[in-house]
Amino acid sequence: MANFNQQDFNQFAVEHVVGFFPEQRTLASGRKSHWYANWRNVMNDVYLANQLSDFLVLFCQDQSLEPDCFFGVPEGATKLAFLTQNKLAWLSSNYGPGSHCLPMGRAQPKNHGDPKDRYFVGEPRGNIIVVEDVTTTGSSLITKGIRPIFELISNTQNPPRIIRAIGLTDRLETTQAGENICVGGISVRKALDMLDVEYNSLSNAEDLLPLAVKRYNPSKEIRQAIEQEYQDHGVVQINLA
Repeated sequence: MANFNQQDFNQFAVEHVVGFFPEQRTLASGRKSHWYANWRNVMNDVYLANQLSDFLVLFCQDQSLEPDCFFGVPEGATKLAFLTQNKLAWLSSNYGPGSHCLPMGRAQPKNHGDPKDRYFVGEPRGNIIVVEDVTTTGSSLITKGIRPIFELISNTQNPPRIIRAIGLTDRLETTQAGENICVGGISVRKALDMLDVEYNSLSNAEDLLPLAVKRYNPSKEIRQAIEQEYQDHGVVQINLA
């Protein structure tokens, strides 16, 4: 059986996902940055998305995880979760009608109704792995991924269970206190620990940024600006000199 190869995954990410902005830009999290990890480019390419799904399957196998379904945080990881869920079903010995669900979350929840209809177009069941593309402050992972499933759990006779949350890239930045993260200034991992959800990432900024600098050779000013970003709100300090 093949194993998840961290070096291969990091190279895959640097080649297809990571890049630098010549001018600082605002990310989906609201943070400003000179670098990005854009997994949507990969998920819009059938060949690359299939490779990414294989990486995710191998990672879960190495972690001895036995999910019943993958649930992608809308909208960033929906395609990946679909593809990986299909592979999970096809590899199963009991694959057949009714054996596996194919859940999808709503980008904008309905204002009323049962949680399985408010938040989902087909709700997740059994042991769930929640998948996110990039975690910065962790807000979308908690708001759109974890919280809706928690509400489903509290309103379901045979409740599902989140066995892991997995991000493709952890930017290793601190959280921001708000409606869905009550304590700011901690890592995404710590924020999810407080919700009793274990978190893993397939890659992180500390490993990817030096590789990306070597490959793309951004200016000294950009490297220094990124170092400053991590002095301001990093879980770790990053040196790109």
